[in-house]
Amino acid sequence: MTRFNAAFFVLILAIGLWTAPVFAGELPFVPGEKIHYSVKQGMFKAGNAVLEFKGDAYLEGKKYTLITFLAKGFNFYDEERIYADPVTLLPQKVMRDLNIFGNKENIMEEYSFKDSFIRITKVAGGKTTIQDISITNSSATDNIYTFLYRTRLQEEIKVGKVVDLQLPTLTLKFQGVQQVSFNALGKKYQSVMFRSVPAKYTLWFDPGPQKLPLRISGALGISNTVMVITGYEPK
Repeated sequence: MTRFNAAFFVLILAIGLWTAPVFAGELPFVPGEKIHYSVKQGMFKAGNAVLEFKGDAYLEGKKYTLITFLAKGFNFYDEERIYADPVTLLPQKVMRDLNIFGNKENIMEEYSFKDSFIRITKVAGGKTTIQDISITNSSATDNIYTFLYRTRLQEEIKVGKVVDLQLPTLTLKFQGVQQVSFNALGKKYQSVMFRSVPAKYTLWFDPGPQKLPLRISGALGISNTVMVITGYEPK
């Protein structure tokens, strides 16, 4: 087990974030891992995206774990930098740069769990607006991308498994509902399909060692889209 893997594993066990046993053996991802996706809207390809686990990063003198998401296509650009707590992988600061059909926005989300609110600062059209959103579960409010990595730390991905996702204004319950054959990266996966209640996302996970999110369907910042894996770089 690498130094990063061992330290991260011990910290997670210490706080009991997931029901033990959390994960046995090597972690399914390490800093530098990239997952590439084709972005589709309806039957048409809209662009490409890459989700990267960058590992340790510092912002304003504080240490975080950095996860990035970048999607580009015809008339859209969406870059998200998620600074997560190194122990829990819950988001602390999220910075987004958007350009949708020429409409540019810079958005910062600052999670204040101590005061149970998220501050959203948006700069668009030369104007700055600030909005504070109260959060009902200040200890576990998540982001869809950090949620994917946290789910990959589960001991098993299987039909019948239930995983909760607490978004700022909505609580979702995911359940593995069926096993689905999925062709990707030159091989056939017996993926596990997870559906959320309320219906917002559908996720296909590889139940193997990497627990790769093979397909993601739902609201992903550039409207309702489907992302299908096209490439994988372990690090």
